[in-house]
Amino acid sequence: MFQLSLVDHIRLSFGGVATSYRAHSRAAERLAARAAQTKVIIVLFLGLAAVAGMLALLGIRWFQIAAASLSTLSVVAYAIHVSLAYESRSYGHRACAAQLWLICEKYWALLAEVHDGLIEVPAIAARRDQLIRDVHVVYEHALPADRDAYQIAREALGAAESPASDKEIDRLLPASLRQPA
Repeated sequence: MFQLSLVDHIRLSFGGVATSYRAHSRAAERLAARAAQTKVIIVLFLGLAAVAGMLALLGIRWFQIAAASLSTLSVVAYAIHVSLAYESRSYGHRACAAQLWLICEKYWALLAEVHDGLIEVPAIAARRDQLIRDVHVVYEHALPADRDAYQIAREALGAAESPASDKEIDRLLPASLRQPA
């Protein structure tokens, strides 16, 4: 039969939340970087369009074509930037990560209290259940999982699709809360 202690369940839940925190943090970083890159491209196109427009005043046909083309590219780049909404998606992932970090802190506190024997089993189960509800609320309000967000999360996690192992969970916990080797 399958054996899972209350503390094992808390540790596994903590590992899942910590993994989600890392994924959302990294997704926020990558989306923010993409937003910055698209802004640089837009400014570059606008700058070149302005220079070409000024030179077009000389009446040289090539500069007139370049000014019109670069202006069009600027509008297209801006439309792409707005439609992909890198910044707002980055803020959403950042907010989700912040909430998950707070829940990780609560898991650490619960595990420390269990380890120090400061809490009784019914209270442990009640706090675990509350943490599960807290995580559920965060996920209810998290960004919808679109293809791009999924790919960013997979890359951020190194394509690890399995739940956190005991070793990985121990790496996230202070030495006093790790399982004995």
